[in-house]
Amino acid sequence: MAHELIVTPGVFLAAAPDLLDPNFMHSVVLLCSHSEEGAYGLVLNRASNFRAREVLGSHDTLSRSTLRVYVGGPVSLDTLQILHRAPDVIQGGLPLVPGLWIGGELDDIGRLCVDDPTRAERDVRLYLGYSGWGAGQLEGELSSGSWLPAPGKLERIFQFDTERLWRDVITDLGPEFRPLAFEPPEPEWN
Repeated sequence: MAHELIVTPGVFLAAAPDLLDPNFMHSVVLLCSHSEEGAYGLVLNRASNFRAREVLGSHDTLSRSTLRVYVGGPVSLDTLQILHRAPDVIQGGLPLVPGLWIGGELDDIGRLCVDDPTRAERDVRLYLGYSGWGAGQLEGELSSGSWLPAPGKLERIFQFDTERLWRDVITDLGPEFRPLAFEPPEPEWN
């Protein structure tokens, strides 16, 4: 089943129901970069058991923050990736798509976490690691049906119920895709 959408930064890649790789099963990846050299993205719906204070314990303000940390993918789990929609208070980020920035100053994020923790939870996502594909690899996985491209929706990136995100994105694809949202990864799991 092919779903035609130009796969550019800001597009969601929803794992097909039969994608059993534990790093990506029922995941939604935000595509951040895609070129002839490869692709890079962040898994949006894999919350870790960590908070900023545990990951950034040496930072003055983030060492006290309970901001949740997510797993962006299996590559370079020792690196921190940042998505936010708060350019008025977080400097240094690069616009990814309208209304969304990648990267930013940790000091600014720390101040936001102290001054307005509710807004920080709503507008900032921290990720350990990322998802990466070599040259032509993503194209091969798309043509084999491993990923279902979906229009990126800013509100989905910051959706609190990450457990439902995959089903919500599959359902957003339209009526013909809705049955997939409830299909188990393996038919015998029924």
